[in-house]
Amino acid sequence: MLSAFLNIFKVPELRNKLFFTLGMLAIYRIGFFMPLPGVNQESLAKHFSGGGAGQVAEYFAIFTGGDLQQSTIFGLGIMPYISAAIIFQLLVTVIPALERLKKEGQTGQKKIQEYTRYATVGLCLVQAFFWLNYMSRQGLLMADYANWWSVRLMVVVGLTTGTIFLMWLGEQIDEYGIGNGISLIIMAGIVARMPQAVIMVAQNAERMGGMGGRSAMDPSKILFLIVAFVAVVAGSILITQGQRRIPIQQAKQTRGRRVYGGQRQYLPLRVNHGGVMPIIFASSLLIFPGIILQWLTTAFHWSGWGLLADAMRPGAYIYELTYIGLIYFFAYFWTTVQFQPKEMADQLRDYGSFIPGLRPGKRTADYLEKVMERITYVGAGFLAIIAVIPSVVAIWLDIPFSVSAFLGGTGLLIVVSVALDLVQRIEAQLIMRNYSGFLGSEGGGRIKGAYA
Repeated sequence: MLSAFLNIFKVPELRNKLFFTLGMLAIYRIGFFMPLPGVNQESLAKHFSGGGAGQVAEYFAIFTGGDLQQSTIFGLGIMPYISAAIIFQLLVTVIPALERLKKEGQTGQKKIQEYTRYATVGLCLVQAFFWLNYMSRQGLLMADYANWWSVRLMVVVGLTTGTIFLMWLGEQIDEYGIGNGISLIIMAGIVARMPQAVIMVAQNAERMGGMGGRSAMDPSKILFLIVAFVAVVAGSILITQGQRRIPIQQAKQTRGRRVYGGQRQYLPLRVNHGGVMPIIFASSLLIFPGIILQWLTTAFHWSGWGLLADAMRPGAYIYELTYIGLIYFFAYFWTTVQFQPKEMADQLRDYGSFIPGLRPGKRTADYLEKVMERITYVGAGFLAIIAVIPSVVAIWLDIPFSVSAFLGGTGLLIVVSVALDLVQRIEAQLIMRNYSGFLGSEGGGRIKGAYA
């Protein structure tokens, strides 16, 4: 492992790509602390110091790369771009014009990417306006600037420009660096919060233990956090790399006296085909019921709304059950949108391949759809477990959510997925230049997906 890491710096091209990527991420972290004009940062920090607003902001920060708890130019993060990309991924399947563009290859993809950028600007303006309106109603703007339209305009333009700049950084990493730029930016924002969580655990254990009372972070809790973190990371890697391999037989072709084809290959189907998207969709959708019920409780002063609002807060039994149900729904929804068994069966038939025991065409498509339904059930169950672990641990063990968030959820899956992708890309670059990979010098040591 150490020799493979040192080999990275022996390849000039790979070394330059790595340093360029680190430089872009350093620029992102510098801009992360540049405040917006006219915002009272102290009042903002107090507003999000606890309660439902603070936990919602924690959820937002985990999968956006931004942080609304300190309103900076990168406050919205990269989420508007991700939202626009997801919207166009869904529109491609229902709008024939976009579907034709996608089939044109690289030229069509560039056109769709251009539309995605325009949509990102629109989403940024809308989200920045709502965020400015929220800060104004909560009295989070400085009194001297609260009614200055020039300052309000700078806040909206600043948030929009920050997201567009992050989008540009990600594209520069894609072109000149290594790894997926947008994913690396989100990962950097998540990993940067980890030292703060470790310091919080250490400070609480030392302070409370020194008082001689019951420790909020006693040795048993700290040991549980360490063991649980290792176990969850290992499980995340296993399920992220997990595949169901379908045997594929290539038809034999006779040309003269020679026989071509006949090789046996495998069609890999990912167990967790939706990745982190089901959790992102479910957690985003569940933000609105709590906000609406809180507003109804304040507006109509009926105790029933308050009970419903408590039931729909993170950690409540009904909330977690609804969360799990939505994860299953969006896992199947995303798989249905992205996985096209009929198209895959047609491609196998066109290339002269078939699944042993099945006729090419409809029977092959039905079989692939049936297999995907079954493995999606397992993948969705894993996502549900990973998603509820942080809230359950935070409530049962009385651990801050900023600490328990690293035991699961969207953030952990993003870090694991992006880290695996980055390691695989670096390893491919090393092996292509006759250097040993991270798991050995032989080809069998390459990182591969686990399969059932």
